[in-house]
Amino acid sequence: MNQHHHTPRQVCPNCDGHASVAVTLGGRDHAGHLRTITAHCPACHGTGTALRRTTATAGR
Repeated sequence: MNQHHHTPRQVCPNCDGHASVAVTLGGRDHAGHLRTITAHCPACHGTGTALRRTTATAGR
C-alpha cells in the first residue's frame, strides 16, 4: 500500500513556529482574572510558517 508523504511546512525563522503568544499586562481585573493580550509574529502574521519564494531573483 502506498504512503503519501507530504513535504513539511517551513517554520518561520523569526518565531520558530510559535507565532502567537499571550502577554500579561501585569494585574488582575475585578473578577480576579489575569489581563492578557495576544501578540502575533509580524513576519508570518500569526501563521507560524514561512512563505516560500517561488520567483527567482536573477542578476542580484
